[in-house]
Amino acid sequence: MIVGIHNTGERRLAEYTHERNGEMGGGEAESYGLLLTSDLMPWIANEYRVRTDREGTGLGGSSLGGLVTLYFGLRHAERFGRLAVLSPSVWWNQRSILGYLNARAAGLGKRPRLWLDVGDREGHSSLRDVEQLARALAAHGWKMGETLHFERVQGGTHDEASWAARVRPMLRFLFPARGV
Repeated sequence: MIVGIHNTGERRLAEYTHERNGEMGGGEAESYGLLLTSDLMPWIANEYRVRTDREGTGLGGSSLGGLVTLYFGLRHAERFGRLAVLSPSVWWNQRSILGYLNARAAGLGKRPRLWLDVGDREGHSSLRDVEQLARALAAHGWKMGETLHFERVQGGTHDEASWAARVRPMLRFLFPARGV
């Protein structure tokens, strides 16, 4: 089951950022995470027959949604075994997510299986930031092709149409078919 949560409103920046930026605000991701883990996920598990184990539970998002996905995936690695991080806003608060990764990685047990991508038409700084994130993940134990897929998408742009084109390969990597 895939559950989509719509958010393009005025609270998006606050809810999807893990720390406050002096100029832009934000930093309310913990409240958003509580909504997901304490309210929405238990309600879904009560209403539908779904897997609730780590290996069957994922989180995904693009742009700021990719940023908050990575943050929660690291913060709650015991709950989320699959992460779809598309065109993440690594730039937020002077790339503070990289420091968070450095601080959290050593204490993680099993690393979540992680899809990471960025379009080659998203701008030089976005490419640089996401490539730096991919290198940092690899340096902290994610294994390319096993627990990490990183892709620089040819012709990829920072929009829903480009992200939609990546869904099929992303789902195949995150939830590979079991031996038949």
